[in-house]
Order: sequence, then structure tokens, then C-alpha cells
Amino acid sequence: MSERNRIKTAFQVGITAAILTLALPVVAQVPSTAPVVKPADSVNLTMEQRHVIKEIIVKEMKIAEAPDQAAKVSTQVGDTIPAGIPLQPMPVEVSAKIPQLKAHSFIVKGDQVVIVDPKDNKVAALVE
Repeated sequence: MSERNRIKTAFQVGITAAILTLALPVVAQVPSTAPVVKPADSVNLTMEQRHVIKEIIVKEMKIAEAPDQAAKVSTQVGDTIPAGIPLQPMPVEVSAKIPQLKAHSFIVKGDQVVIVDPKDNKVAALVE
């Protein structure tokens, strides 16, 4: 095979490879341990407001943890709390300092205060 034929063949192979590379579909590789993104709270609370809620409800008022049936309920933001779970009204002390929570209810689950929107019984925020 002459030098000219080798160069021509190499050129054709290179062109074919370039065309195939551009023409074939690309499949993205997604890691199996993709980070879990939590839904955003429907009530925007600052760190200071979260601290106030925790101090008043858990430490000062010593509100007891919700009944056993609440322990099994998912309390991620956006989840619906079943109608059988008794909700506590927001304490006046908290409503005075954080007016946007005046109409909300809550339950205490473990070391979390779960703030619930009473319109649809959906978890509006978690205070940990």
C-alpha cells in the first residue's frame, strides 16, 4: 500500500469517527447517590425565628411530644398530616413574635416542631 493510500485511509477513518461521535446519542451518567433536595418551607423563617419557636414551644412551655400515631407519620415539608393527629394551636407568645404563624398549628415530634398549615393540613415548616 502506498503512502498516499495510507494517508487517505487514515483520513477517511478519522472523518468517519468524527461523524459517528457527533451523530450518536449521548446518555448522561447520573450517580446513584444523587443528593436529595428537600422541598422549601412554605413559611419563610429566619434562624432567629426558628430559635424563638424552639425556645418557647419546647423549652418554656414544655409541650409534650405528639401521640404515638404521630410518630409514624411522615413530616417532611409538603406532606399532609392525617386528620386523626391532634394539632396544637400556635401559642400567643410565638404569634406575637412571628405574626405569619398566627393561623398555623403545630405538633412536636422528637426534637422537631412541625408547623402545619390548617387550611390543608400540610407541613409548612420543620424547626429542628
